[in-house]
Amino acid sequence: MFVRRRPSAPAMASAQVYVSGPWKNVRMFATLHTTSGDIRIELYPNHAPKTVENFVGLATGTTAWTDPATGVERTDPLYNGVIFHRVIKDFMIQGGDPLGQGTGGPGYTFDDEIHPELGFTEPYLLAMANAGLRRDPITGKAAGTNGSQFFITTVATAWLTGKHTIFGKVADDASRAVVDAIIAVPTRAGDRPVQDVTITSITVED
Repeated sequence: MFVRRRPSAPAMASAQVYVSGPWKNVRMFATLHTTSGDIRIELYPNHAPKTVENFVGLATGTTAWTDPATGVERTDPLYNGVIFHRVIKDFMIQGGDPLGQGTGGPGYTFDDEIHPELGFTEPYLLAMANAGLRRDPITGKAAGTNGSQFFITTVATAWLTGKHTIFGKVADDASRAVVDAIIAVPTRAGDRPVQDVTITSITVED
């Protein structure tokens, strides 16, 4: 899954869409408990309901997913024990791959939810990583490639607007400091941290 570094260049859940359901006009938060500290995120269920439902389902274990390493269906929280496999200073941190390599996902994909009110005009946004649009070889219809991988920006990245679904924002200064600490860790080939930064669990509140 790719997140584009610059305009010329990040590296996947059928989910019910809530338009006027229980998430309409509510505030929802998710806390990523990591080995570097907690990151509290305000989610945007009104702007990206399908994406938020997918993220929450995978985080809590209420959405089934297929382990890309074994092909076995699982119902435990996907993100528990998953690392931030890609960290790029002055850009973003990326995680959510159960393989920890940037190539894995939950065994399904879903379309983008690009909302006109949201753009990458500020830092600390939570968005979905994807592999671009894929066209069905028979119908020619283009479909999104969102799954489980996500990223958090640390600068404004306007070139990503319209290409990735924004579904949340880092909620407070303490959480932003944790993101800043992760972005500063030493990395090796492939922008992978030398020492793993791991998501131990995610809690959701509304």
